[in-house]
Formats: sequence, structure tokens, C-alpha cells
Amino acid sequence: MLRKGLPLEAALDIAARDLTRADDRGFAHAIAAEALRRLGDLDALIDSATKKRLPDDAKARFALRIALVQALALDTPPHAAIATVLPLLDGGPRRLVHGVFGALMRGGATLPELPGLPPAVDIRWRRNWGDAVADTAARLLAVPPPLDISFPPGTDPGIEGLSLLPGHLRLPSRTAVPGLTGYGEGHWWVQDLAASLPARLLGPGEGRTVLDLCAAPGGKTMQLASAGFQVTALDASESRLARLSENLARTNLSAKLVAADILRWSPPDKVDAILLDAPCSATGIYRRHPDVLHRVRPRAIAELAEAQKAMLTRAAGWLKPGGTLVYSVCSLEPEEGEQVVEAFLSPRPDYEAAHIVAGELPPSIPVEGNRIRMLPGVFAEEGGADGFFIARFRRLDGDK
Repeated sequence: MLRKGLPLEAALDIAARDLTRADDRGFAHAIAAEALRRLGDLDALIDSATKKRLPDDAKARFALRIALVQALALDTPPHAAIATVLPLLDGGPRRLVHGVFGALMRGGATLPELPGLPPAVDIRWRRNWGDAVADTAARLLAVPPPLDISFPPGTDPGIEGLSLLPGHLRLPSRTAVPGLTGYGEGHWWVQDLAASLPARLLGPGEGRTVLDLCAAPGGKTMQLASAGFQVTALDASESRLARLSENLARTNLSAKLVAADILRWSPPDKVDAILLDAPCSATGIYRRHPDVLHRVRPRAIAELAEAQKAMLTRAAGWLKPGGTLVYSVCSLEPEEGEQVVEAFLSPRPDYEAAHIVAGELPPSIPVEGNRIRMLPGVFAEEGGADGFFIARFRRLDGDK
């Protein structure tokens, strides 16, 4: 992930391809994810115990990160932690790694209670959102997030949990999903609380047609289908659509699936509603995917924002007059949220902001006009929520 910039899940697919046991793969994922949460703190420990600083991409540094994070954050006995990395160093600096690890363990090395955000991210978020939000983001990074599930309106998911919204339950972090009651029967699906908000802003389906753009893996598609919409779900990735199809089959919900590029495809007819959850930097899901904190650079954010503007402009032409358009990104960067919708609305006399009114959402959701900005701190006492930006628009009738 660090060397090639791959998302952690994609890197894991390559690195763990020879692991046949699910628990081995799960532990490999836990080691890598926790190392990424604590990367700066781990490197500070390593640097404190070496006479000459190891290069950032040195094999010895990677091996020490893997060993230290197990011993200091994952409750692995030190002798087992070092045993997992020494085979990675055959023909390499085994003595150096063993010596540095042993010195740190004998010296009572510990990790700070709260991890530090990568310096570039810390500066950016403090500039954009203030010190309190950046401090809260670091606090939420320290622990794996809880498990949120969604289920159709008026149904019983069959399990107990904390409900923060209708059709939502929150379960403890690291809850194993496949063995939970109701999963195999399709009574519910995994979906962060914040990720469920965009579809909620379209209201009940009542047979209306809706385009779910960039739809996979399908949480919003299942929301819309269960709310009574006639859903067409579009995604550029056939493999991700295959996963969406499996989720629909499991939950006994239906949608028309289309594999296509939003910038090259057009629907046969205009629709009543559109949900564009656009591809983005995904910095808002840093709690679950800490790799985004190390992969995403300002240039990538700017390029993604331009792509989002193009997608939003193109999708806007597919909506019937009087219809509703919801735009969302799981990003904590204003370039991908506020700035995109401001650029969209200013030259569009055929669109207006569709304000979110009292009663649509609980007062705990931070609403401003037609927008929601979910920052670290919202539901922080209950375990937090993903960072999101959401905006709702209405297409005006032709005579306005």
C-alpha cells in the first residue's frame, strides 16, 4: 500500500492470495490496518532505537512496524510478534530487527493513547475544520469503529443494538458479520450511519424511478429498493456490480444493474430521482480504511473534484422537472463537497436547493439548508460516523 499507493483492500488481495484460512487473512488485515493507524508513532519508536535512521522504505522498518504493532496494539506476545517477521528477512537484516525490537521491549516501549494524524492531513483538517475537529478525528482513529447495519422500514432485523435512526442499529466494533442472526436470511445489510443519509433524503419510493449512480457495493441501492423505488443501479466496475447482485439476492430486493461509465452512458428516459454518490478521496472513511490518510494527496483531491463536477453536470440532465437530485461524497475535503455543489448550482437556473425540513432527520444530524456535513464529532460519544457531505436539489418545472 505504501510503496504503490494501492488501497489497502486491493493490496491485501495480492499480499494474502496464498492464505487459505479466513482467520489468517483477517489477522493480516488487522496488522496492516493498525500499523497504518499508528504509522507515525511506530516510526518514532523505531527511530528512537537506531543509531542511523532507517530509510522510509527499508525492509527492516517495515518488519519492525509489523512486529511492534502486534506487540503494542494487538496483544500479541512479543516472542510471537518477532517470530512472524524474522522469516520475512531471510538473507536480510535479521540481527538489526531482532536487536531493535528487543531493546524497545526491554525498555517498556508503549504507543501514545491517541494516534497522531499524518502531518499533511492534520494541517489540512485543522485549516478547514478547526482544532476541535482534528483532535476528535485523531481520537476516533484510535479505536476500530462500531458496526452499523440498515434494514427495511417497518421490519425487525432480529438482533439487538443501539438505534440512532429509524432503520438503523449499531453493534460493537469487530462484530463478526456472517454469523449474526438475520444476515444469511437477508434481513439487513452493513452500512455506516452516515452512508445511509443520502438515500433517506429521497423519501419513500412509492413506485418512483430512481438512478443510483456509482452504486456498488449496494447499500444505497438496497435502501432505495426497500423504500419502494424502481431502481436502476449504475457502476463502472462489473466485479463490484457482481457483489451488488449477490447482496440484492441475499436481501430479496431487486434493481436493474448497468455496468457503464457515467460520463459515456445515458438512460433511455428521464427519472423521478437521482442519487449520485460520487467517487472521491474517501477520507471520510479513514476510521475503517486508515490507508486513505497515507494515499490521498492534494493533487488527487483536485482531480477527483473535477471529475465529480462533470458527473453531477451530466446526471442533472437525466432528471424530470420537479424531481429530486442528491449528491454525496464520503470525503472530509471541502473541494469535493461544498465547492462542487456551489460550482454546479451557480450556472443552473433549472435547479434550486431543496432544503431539509424539520422532521426529515433527527436534530442530531447537522443540517444547514439543503446540506449535511458530517464531521468527526457527530455521534462521537456513540462511536462516531463516517465523514460525509450531502446536498439535495430540485429540478424546476419547465415554466419557472
